[in-house]
Amino acid sequence: MTNVWAQIKTFLQSKVTTEAYRNWIQNTEQESLEGTTLRVRVPDELTKQWMEQEFPEQIRSALDHLALPVRTIRYDIGAAPLAAPSPSGELIAFANPITQLNTRFSFDTFVVGSSNQFAHAAAKAVATSPSRSYNPLFIYGGAGLGKTHLMHAIGQSLFQHYGSMRIVYTAGERFMNEMVTCIKTDRMNSFHRHYRSADVLLVDDIHILAGKERTQEEFFHTFNELYDHQKQIVLTSDSAPKNTPGLVERLRSRFEWGLMVDIQPPDLETKMAILTKKAEAEGIDLPDDVRLYIARHTKSSVRELEGALVKLVASSAVLGHKINLAMAQQALKHLGQTPEKRVHNDAILKAVAEHFGLQVSQLKQKTNARHIAYPRQVAMYIIKELTQASLPEIGRMFGGKHHTTVLHSIQKIEQLRNKDQDVHKMLNNLIDSIH
Repeated sequence: MTNVWAQIKTFLQSKVTTEAYRNWIQNTEQESLEGTTLRVRVPDELTKQWMEQEFPEQIRSALDHLALPVRTIRYDIGAAPLAAPSPSGELIAFANPITQLNTRFSFDTFVVGSSNQFAHAAAKAVATSPSRSYNPLFIYGGAGLGKTHLMHAIGQSLFQHYGSMRIVYTAGERFMNEMVTCIKTDRMNSFHRHYRSADVLLVDDIHILAGKERTQEEFFHTFNELYDHQKQIVLTSDSAPKNTPGLVERLRSRFEWGLMVDIQPPDLETKMAILTKKAEAEGIDLPDDVRLYIARHTKSSVRELEGALVKLVASSAVLGHKINLAMAQQALKHLGQTPEKRVHNDAILKAVAEHFGLQVSQLKQKTNARHIAYPRQVAMYIIKELTQASLPEIGRMFGGKHHTTVLHSIQKIEQLRNKDQDVHKMLNNLIDSIH
């Protein structure tokens, strides 16, 4: 049976935010394809609702783009959820951690390099001795660098070696949405029972809670309950607590109680090792010159490496050509900027200024006026997307803005891009024009 849903997922990964993909799409699987009806297995009711309500337009775009013969998609809950009784005796469904953890993300499949060896060692220590090594363990770094991989590896190792432990895995966005649902249905007792009875709590993308005071209040009490009873807590974030705008001080301080480790972008050697391991796992014959080409022409993201390899294999299958350097150069010509085509910051500033009817100098002015501040935030976001500039470097481009201000601006535009189709289209058009 052709796995058309896998093709749709690959397409969606580039069209939605990283958090949205991880929380709602990643752990779905094709169940059957009967005529023009595709049945997709989802882990729980909440995921089903989100797939039906939040992503139909993106999925329709995927079907059109890929020319897939699907007219109807049905979502089936594929595993029994964990349930806790409410005061009325009714049941509220929560995600089953066993179905949420990706079996591909294990310690065996994690490629260790200089950029991630400390984080890997800390994760292994927690998986070996939960609550006794580092508590909480806070892993942070940019998107696609392996934070989620390590968290899933911890969860799976604990399941294997501590079968009696109650392990709860969730994501910041899912935690928030489940809390809102329970508040609306007067079932907060079920919510508390589910999260505060965990022996190990794994929360991915905790930075999503920033700026959401009610959710942070709830997580604060959950954290205290677990920590006071010496239960293991593992968190991932895209930035360190002190660099996360909108995070209340009392949560920030608690996140810093344990061990904080960062993951840096992989160097060339590590990227080549990742490609080698993934190619071997998939039985792909990947020549050395092709590995080097992909490693050199991708940004420093493991996810982009994986995407490039998937596209290369797909092109090889469709065209019936053996993978070689010439074929890779043609199939992957969209990859990050080559040295000859590197995007310059000046080009980005000029494009953004022209789009909003401003002068480049105006983007650098020290003013918070809406007609200047918003285009400036857009420029910061695109610079981060298209270049290797650090947050402090971007701040210096705009009159010495603090890196936390830059991060807040980037996160704000990312959120708008996810919520507003007009913003999403505008950003895509700007980025295309700069390329």
